[in-house]
Amino acid sequence: MTRDQPARTGDRGEPAELRGGARILLLWDIDGTLIDGGHVVESIYPLAFERLTGRPARHRVSIAGRTELDIMDELFARHDVGAIEPDRVTAELTAELRRRAGDLRSAGRALPGAAEALRVLGNRDDVAQSVLTGNLRDNAALKLGLFALAEFLDPAIGAYGDDARERAALLPVARRRAAAAHGSDFAAGATVLIGDTPRDVHTGRSGGARVVAVATGASSAEVLRKAGADVVLADLRDTAAVVRAVRAPGSLTRDPE
Repeated sequence: MTRDQPARTGDRGEPAELRGGARILLLWDIDGTLIDGGHVVESIYPLAFERLTGRPARHRVSIAGRTELDIMDELFARHDVGAIEPDRVTAELTAELRRRAGDLRSAGRALPGAAEALRVLGNRDDVAQSVLTGNLRDNAALKLGLFALAEFLDPAIGAYGDDARERAALLPVARRRAAAAHGSDFAAGATVLIGDTPRDVHTGRSGGARVVAVATGASSAEVLRKAGADVVLADLRDTAAVVRAVRAPGSLTRDPE
């Protein structure tokens, strides 16, 4: 199925992947897709670096679409810091976010439409939804909790920055967990990833998932389209459009105005 072709449907107008009672595994990115953490999210890494090394971070690194441990690895490398025990890094990153939780609540927000999209899709019998995120599991839970977005997500079937340093390695983790929890495999065509960066798109495409990209982060609609997203949405405000994109993403392309 190409981006310009409608999804194949069964007698009831359902995507072919849903016939026979199969379900969609829907995996959401967090930062830039569901929430805007403002300057607070970016500040976590240099602060954690300083606490771990005893010196300030002089160099900035890109964080978009990356796992937290991968971000820290680059910070260490840019500053010629030797290897630091991963458990120490993980503990400091989670502690630093907890320390900044009040600032994050004040400066950040759930992105428009995110809560309603999660609610509507979470109430569907044909969708099992969780997250695929570069955040460590504890940090993901804190962010989702701060902005009241956790209710309709199943954290047990998600994949997190603790599971692998490379984001592309997270999709198989989520699919294994979902299969174990639901007693059946989720085919590649029945797995949908929603994110806002080219790395999100690459993660989904490399694992055979369908990708819905939202131009709510730093990447434009054109960049996301060129990266290979099946559907590009301006944002999550149009809940019906999000649902259609998840269930039959090849049938809809919605560009920012």
